[in-house]
Amino acid sequence: MAITASMVKELRDQTGAGMMDAKKALVENDGDMEASVDWLRAKGLAKAAKKAGRVAAEGLVAVASEGGKGVAVEVNSETDFVARNAEFQAMVSGIAQAALGVADTEALLAADMGGKSVADTVSAKIGTIGENMSVRRMAKLEGDVVASYVHNAVAGGMGKIGVLVAMTGSDAAAMETIGKQVAMHVAATNPASLSEADLDPALVEREKQVLTDQARESGKPDNVIEKMIVGRLNKFFQEVCLLKQTFVINPDLTVEKAVAEAGADIKIVGFARVEVGEGIEKEEEDFAAEVAKAAAG
Repeated sequence: MAITASMVKELRDQTGAGMMDAKKALVENDGDMEASVDWLRAKGLAKAAKKAGRVAAEGLVAVASEGGKGVAVEVNSETDFVARNAEFQAMVSGIAQAALGVADTEALLAADMGGKSVADTVSAKIGTIGENMSVRRMAKLEGDVVASYVHNAVAGGMGKIGVLVAMTGSDAAAMETIGKQVAMHVAATNPASLSEADLDPALVEREKQVLTDQARESGKPDNVIEKMIVGRLNKFFQEVCLLKQTFVINPDLTVEKAVAEAGADIKIVGFARVEVGEGIEKEEEDFAAEVAKAAAG
């Protein structure tokens, strides 16, 4: 029987199991939903997944690099306390190493990690540590050198923000040095794109419309307004495009000029910034409500 995405979703909604576990259960039981639920329970996956409804917005980002490839992987937990757990950190480090051999997050979940898939490894760890966890996303870059930086590091190669900077050039040592500095810059400034050409056209158009409306409020003639818009749009590009930003390490230079001074043939070809919990809505409860909830069982 063909297993559809809607069947996987239905089983996940019933059991809270991970995507790969739900799909495997359906395959093993020829699409029989009830049998698949029992299969997950028998494997202990449904029990562990009872915690899956809780928001996992803490955790770690781990970076790893090898032979011109670099990855940054976000693995979430419910509390920062677990993020400081050596057992959790060892798992995250292993997941980052596994990510070097795959292309995306879905492939990572299915990747082998010590004889089990990454998804099964995480499910087992949920059962032993007692918190919901998830591999949320990964970024992968390639170049002659991929430099990395971890902000708020709690262990080697992992912390709250992970940055990768991919470069091409002939001087590996120079690329490592400037790449690490640019990665620190990216952690601090969170640019929207590498260059003006890489910006989302919808974002540019939205900004242009705002600037146009602002300029028209001045009551100046159209030809003056056009110049105002061009000037303000250029300033916007300088604020959000990495290469045009003022370099935090040396404010007398832009990032582009700093890279050029590091080596004539060095070019940044990509960057990635992954921050723990970015974009996740956290549930906020006051202490009284938390106690009442616990008392109610």
